[in-house]
Amino acid sequence: MKNYRILTLLLLIVLSLTHCKKAMIPPVKAPFDNVDKYAINDWWNYAAKVRGTKSMILDLEVPRDEVVCFGIYTTHKKVLKLTAQLFPLYPDETREVRLELKKDGNWIEVASQKVNDIGWSTTFRIENWDETNNVPYRLRHGENAVFEGLIRKDPINKNEISAALLSCNSNKDRGMREEFSRNINYLDPDVVFFVGDQSYDHKEHTAAWLLFGLQFREVFRNRPCVTMPDDHDIGQYNLWGEGGKKASSMTGDDGGYFFSPEYVKMVERCQTAHLPDPYDPIPVKQGIGVYYTNFLVGGIDFAIIEDRKFKSGPKGKIPQQGPRPDHIIDSNYDPKSIDLEGLTLLGERQLKFLQDWGQNYEGVAIKSVVSATGFCGGAHRHGKFENYLHADLDCNGWPQTGRNKALRLLADAGAVHLAGDQHLATLVQHGIDEYRDGPFAFVSPAIVNTIYRRWWHPLDEKSGNNKDPKNPLEFTGDYQDGLGNKITMHAYANVEGPEKLNDGFGFIRFNKKEKSVKFESWARFTDVTKKEAKEMEGWPRTIYRNDSDESMTWTIDTLK
Repeated sequence: MKNYRILTLLLLIVLSLTHCKKAMIPPVKAPFDNVDKYAINDWWNYAAKVRGTKSMILDLEVPRDEVVCFGIYTTHKKVLKLTAQLFPLYPDETREVRLELKKDGNWIEVASQKVNDIGWSTTFRIENWDETNNVPYRLRHGENAVFEGLIRKDPINKNEISAALLSCNSNKDRGMREEFSRNINYLDPDVVFFVGDQSYDHKEHTAAWLLFGLQFREVFRNRPCVTMPDDHDIGQYNLWGEGGKKASSMTGDDGGYFFSPEYVKMVERCQTAHLPDPYDPIPVKQGIGVYYTNFLVGGIDFAIIEDRKFKSGPKGKIPQQGPRPDHIIDSNYDPKSIDLEGLTLLGERQLKFLQDWGQNYEGVAIKSVVSATGFCGGAHRHGKFENYLHADLDCNGWPQTGRNKALRLLADAGAVHLAGDQHLATLVQHGIDEYRDGPFAFVSPAIVNTIYRRWWHPLDEKSGNNKDPKNPLEFTGDYQDGLGNKITMHAYANVEGPEKLNDGFGFIRFNKKEKSVKFESWARFTDVTKKEAKEMEGWPRTIYRNDSDESMTWTIDTLK
């Protein structure tokens, strides 16, 4: 009888606690509905609802000593910006997050501030940062939740500066990405770039972003990292931002943003608040912010641009040439018919930024522009091999006039271009007026290539003009893409069946003395710690800058 009473009492206590938790009142009501349900309002009730279901992204109801998921940071011109990303908090928990630095063997609290209940992040900004020393840091919440990392010194004294380049983190595989952590940490880049589609869970950014953090936090725990949201991150299938206007659907092809601007701002806050201060912080329409800026790492000057935010949407502005406003099927169409006056790619504000940035070489050895996607149609077949698509207006090859304006500025700056998005690793040299008069561009492979595969495989199955006979890849040489843009293809990594998806990551080595850039493309499950490890076929390739005149042109290595 006594044991029965004890069990009854325990059951009543559990039921009481469960009821109390359900009845808790959120201190902040989300400014949007039907998105981010995992993390807003009475999120704990939603967590209970989805727990154990096949569609669950991540259980956000974690032990309270684990609520600090990760920290992510950059240092630039003596300013540290560090974002603390938390799991959702209960109404009765403190919103205060504390930043501590280790100095002379002791942890010292240097700042504290409140986390935002919408997105569960907060960003510390510390000026007069000493970039000459490595500094351990830790983020704390409450008594027991801690995340530790290392703020690296600026590697200005190193000759070779390296960067990892990643994008397209498919939600068809929610594994922990240990192979990426192993490989990237072994190669030990000075900086990591995630250039878009960190999330494919369109309406649930916070849950997907937290999962991304768990998957990759060992990559950026101890080094600076840039994250840039692309279309899927903000909930759309494609994004032509058109200066922040409202889009009419998730396809976004009429231009603008479909979901609440508060949702978009939350996504951008979580992913970009830790970047160096924007060049021009004036918001666009609907109060949506901007983050285009530059970032110096060891004498390499990266321009981070938003190639989607100002771009015109195709629907209703150009003659439709296929089943969708953004897809062109007819190979006999006139590319000039869609390159119309008034269409925008980067927008005047970003063009001014690139012009100013490109002229400033003080303390800079090599310049690079980083964006979500490439400035050409770098794929012929989409989704399935038999699905030939002549031109895709989602790429930055359209509008062509805007593309050429941007590429002239990159060429004038002597910059190389880094991007993602295409699910297909490529290395091209752009042509503006003539073949090979524009910048080189490296597009990284997808992190996981299971959602939407692409191939560089011309319909006529012919090599391009002026193909290097020593290049083992058949479809290399001079081509025009489906938009009439001139490109010289040097390397590509097509899907070759379910056992060779050619997903993985890019790795770039900037050699300041040689004025060279080496592009590497590594397959996801290759173990780079092994001596026999080989890159994707066609890589690595190295380009060299010619400084004999003011043009700063680049030439590619000679294959043996």
